[in-house]
Amino acid sequence: MTSYVALLRGVNLGKRQLRMDDLKRIAIDLGLEGVRTYIASGNLLFRSSKGEDALKKLLEGALAEHMGAKVDVMVRTAKEMAAITAANPFKDKAANYTVAFFLDEAPSKEAPDAAKNIDGELMALGKREIYVHYPRGQGQSRLAIPAAREGTARNMNTVAKLAELAKEPE
Repeated sequence: MTSYVALLRGVNLGKRQLRMDDLKRIAIDLGLEGVRTYIASGNLLFRSSKGEDALKKLLEGALAEHMGAKVDVMVRTAKEMAAITAANPFKDKAANYTVAFFLDEAPSKEAPDAAKNIDGELMALGKREIYVHYPRGQGQSRLAIPAAREGTARNMNTVAKLAELAKEPE
């Protein structure tokens, strides 16, 4: 069994509401084990013997049926979440002003160059993430990163907490 974190994109924003109890029930109905949620922004922790691609398809299918619309899901193992936390290139900056955009694929090396409206934000590429430090906070920024459009972001406090909660026993 592998411990996983699933990060849902665009839920509980505006009209796309998903109760975390419903998300938990959906995951349990799919046969996932040790199911938990963390805060109401679409963070699901669980264990499964299935691989990442299969889990992504299962979750996206069940969520589309429940929500009546496509919901993108990024899946990472507990070890990947720990590695993402450790690889944060902006550890000297406030964690709540630094986010990781989770993507399905590795971002292109040109992703930072394609960003628009840069005003002091710092960007760095991860394996399947784009790290961004927002000096005035994400809500104050006009930064647009085309490569991150299909991803979902979590601040580094949340990433670290998810990594801790998902950690597999030694």
